[in-house]
Amino acid sequence: MKHLMALVAASIVFSMTTESRLEAQSRSRAAQSLAELSDSLRDLSASVSLSVVQVTASGYGIDSDEQHAGVSIFARQRSTGSGIIVSDDGYIMTNAHVVDTARAIRVKLNGQRSAQSSVFDAKLIGMDSALDLALLKVDAQGLKPLPLGSSMDVKQGQIVLAFGSPLGMENSVSMGVVSAVSRQLSEDDPRIFIQTDTPINPGNSGGPLVDVNGRVIGINTFIFSQSGGSEGIGFAIPSNVARYAYTSLRRDGHVHRGQLGINARTITPALAIAFNLNPDNGVLVEDVLPDGPADKAKVHVGDVILSINDMPLHTVRDLSLMLYEFVIGNTITLQVQRDGKKLPIDVTVTEKQNDPVRFADLVSPDKNLITALAILGVTIDAKIRDLLPLRIDKGVLVAAFAGPPLYFGDQLHQGDVIHAVNGHSVSSVEELRTQLNNVKHSQPIVLQVERNASLSFLVMEGN
Repeated sequence: MKHLMALVAASIVFSMTTESRLEAQSRSRAAQSLAELSDSLRDLSASVSLSVVQVTASGYGIDSDEQHAGVSIFARQRSTGSGIIVSDDGYIMTNAHVVDTARAIRVKLNGQRSAQSSVFDAKLIGMDSALDLALLKVDAQGLKPLPLGSSMDVKQGQIVLAFGSPLGMENSVSMGVVSAVSRQLSEDDPRIFIQTDTPINPGNSGGPLVDVNGRVIGINTFIFSQSGGSEGIGFAIPSNVARYAYTSLRRDGHVHRGQLGINARTITPALAIAFNLNPDNGVLVEDVLPDGPADKAKVHVGDVILSINDMPLHTVRDLSLMLYEFVIGNTITLQVQRDGKKLPIDVTVTEKQNDPVRFADLVSPDKNLITALAILGVTIDAKIRDLLPLRIDKGVLVAAFAGPPLYFGDQLHQGDVIHAVNGHSVSSVEELRTQLNNVKHSQPIVLQVERNASLSFLVMEGN
């Protein structure tokens, strides 16, 4: 009996010792895994940070005087954002809203440079306000570019990190997950964003959202917030869009938008039932632009586009992002399902005819610069009238911008047509320059402008 009790006691002790040892080993493995994760994130942060910059833009604008209702003050403004080095010779991507009103742009690099050599004056190469992307250039060599990944591969729930200068605090990093891969702000808004719960605050704009491999999957652009700070709802421009914009801005100084000439929508369960379709395969063509590329290629309303160049489509998001893979003039092959049959259709990507950016190719700074308005203008001729139907057939088209204007107040938009200055009609770039030169520096100017077939007066005052 004594031997049996001793055996049982020894078994209990052995069991407790084994359980303790297993528990300790489990804790050790968990600690090791956490340590490995921590080391990986630390190494990733150290590597990516070398390619992230702080962007400071300064200029002038209108500030409201809260102590005197209805009073506005023309004051110096300064904003801070972030940027991504995209080439070793000094090209940097950021948000357009960070630099769109800037008279001066400065970029501060991270890394081992001295304080004197880490700050550079930056030149604005071009920007696209609709995409909220801008390309800057600094006079530096040997920089470390950050690779742009494919936003088509982004998955909901994957871990991501946001880098930038939140609230002006440079070289910061935060971590979260992808909340949604194809968030639209409204059904009418063609833009698509990556939504993330990664803490993003003012100053993060233009910084990268990266995956665990250190590849950029998006450029942080804005947040939804009731407090003004991060509440876990942030948005980033997909990297495929950024790559397309970078190539276009570096080559042309502006972005050309490709189109197929269709309106499409994701196949919902209700549409699938009504039209006997597969809700997980393809997008439904609901309109075809007359005489557009798809119309000429014989794409029909009611067709289901299954793939582009053998790349499958599941949602309108896929279609929108995929168009950024091609340049104007590319011919692509659509796999279309019609009446239960599949057929290939070749379609040429063309430029949107209602995109005012296309007129920027018609100008040069030497001939078309109108310094007072800081625009590149084009005299309206028969060719432009065919592309841009007007209510008044004479004037000067605003084709592009060339820095900050000498006047503040109402703003010109790309694609506007200027018909008169202070009541004096203008029919050419030369006449517009003459009328502006006749205005005394302290006097305001009133431009009669046609925008989207509507006439209006823009009031501007000298700085």
